[in-house]
Amino acid sequence: MTTDAEPAHSIAPQTATLPALLKDTSSGIDAPYLLCLDRDWTYAEFTRAVDELAAGLLATGIRRGDRIAIAAPNSAQWLITWFAVTKIGAILVTLNIAYREREFDYMLNQSAAVMLVCCARDGDFDFVEFVQKLRTRIPTVHHYVFLGDDGFAGSHRWEDLLIPGPAAADTLAQAESTVQPDDPAVILYTSGTTGDPKGATLTHASILASARAQAEHLGQNSYDVAIGHMPLNHVGGMTCTVAATMLTRGRVALLPRYSPKLALEAIDHRKVTIFIGVPTMYTMMMDLAEFPAADTTSVRTCVIGGSNVEPAMGRRILDTFSGARLANLYGLSETSGGCIISAPDDDLDTLVATLGVGIGDFEIRITDDDHTPLPPGREGDLHIRGGCVAGGYWDNPAESDRAFLPDGWLVTGDIAVQRPDGRVALCGRKKEMYVRSGYNVYPVEIENVLAADQSVAMCAVVGIPDAMYGEVGHAYVVPVQGTDIDVDALFDRCAKQLAKYKIPAQIHVVNSLPLTPSGKIKKVTLSAAARENATL
Repeated sequence: MTTDAEPAHSIAPQTATLPALLKDTSSGIDAPYLLCLDRDWTYAEFTRAVDELAAGLLATGIRRGDRIAIAAPNSAQWLITWFAVTKIGAILVTLNIAYREREFDYMLNQSAAVMLVCCARDGDFDFVEFVQKLRTRIPTVHHYVFLGDDGFAGSHRWEDLLIPGPAAADTLAQAESTVQPDDPAVILYTSGTTGDPKGATLTHASILASARAQAEHLGQNSYDVAIGHMPLNHVGGMTCTVAATMLTRGRVALLPRYSPKLALEAIDHRKVTIFIGVPTMYTMMMDLAEFPAADTTSVRTCVIGGSNVEPAMGRRILDTFSGARLANLYGLSETSGGCIISAPDDDLDTLVATLGVGIGDFEIRITDDDHTPLPPGREGDLHIRGGCVAGGYWDNPAESDRAFLPDGWLVTGDIAVQRPDGRVALCGRKKEMYVRSGYNVYPVEIENVLAADQSVAMCAVVGIPDAMYGEVGHAYVVPVQGTDIDVDALFDRCAKQLAKYKIPAQIHVVNSLPLTPSGKIKKVTLSAAARENATL
């Protein structure tokens, strides 16, 4: 809450690049920024660490345009790496720590990353051993940097890259001077309809356009504390949480990953004012036995991303966080963050029925299959245009041409209708993608893994509603004639090659799949049967 004596900081003006944003927010003040579990960071401390790492990257030979990949839980070091990489004109390639062999192999090679920054361990998973075995398959990666522990021979500890002091100031300033608003800042992989992930290329300008529009629309200010549990390799963490908060010199209560207990403690002790999460996060936290005893009165804005607000969920949130505003947020990797958010005066009925309105100066249109605009009330393809739209897919002109039209419109792949009042209602997804816990999952990627098993003749994966995760995948596999399918072995295959959230919730062995006259699998029929738990 602001006071007359000390007005909240307004949104940083004329900030066109990430280095410029950091310079603006850290100049003249030493306010708190990151509230981590192990320590807090002020803006000045954070900026100093960014400069030290940027100097170290330059000394290592990293130059403008180089791709630096990172795979680690949320941390101050993750964010310092992001801002250091972009300060010298290099590009950060964000990898989910849930990714495994197939994803690391493809993404590191497709982006031609020259450095991999990685946590040494995540729980019981040994990333040092994992990366060491992968090295021969990622020939462009010449530098390996580990967070939290020593790596293998020839690798570096993250801390050892820091070069303190002003010695590199001139070199840093020269590197920073080359950074332009339309330069690529981040490559964020989103699953592709062909099975190969696509590297959405977010620019400095597109990230800041989405972040600024969100901050203005939600009325964020320097007194806000945003919870930072959305993954930083996701626009929900990177843009909606970090960049939007930095634009107003707010604070981020940063958590390594989502934990209902840690989230509740952050609200209680750090006095979180903005809670951004997918429905699962709200449910798990509010179901905690200790929830009623916690002080949650600081929360003034609850944002739901990745799914429409369900009536019962919306009512529970509004009743629990008394006086808080509830808002939907719709965004894609390709829009660098949020682009549609509920209007400030939307009641629960409107929140349930619509996603919201276009924020900032972003444009929305609904079209037919030929990209011809449709009038309000007509269902069609949802297109977005504006500064938030990413610069295409990295080194993938065919997919870029399909999604990013010459006149600036982005084809989202979602089906929607725009009401006469401008609000957008999501009707469905044109593709087969489903969303589990806020993550987009493309069935074809899972199907490619299952189909590689010699016992599988045919397979299909569909997403069905789930009370906890929003949607989960169900796989249907037909065995090769005369063979038996080992379902446990298929789960093991998926666990080795795919991120955990992509692993199907269930694998069903069936004698046949519903087919069209041309022999294509009838996904609509299969999905309907899965939803009804029908026997095929």
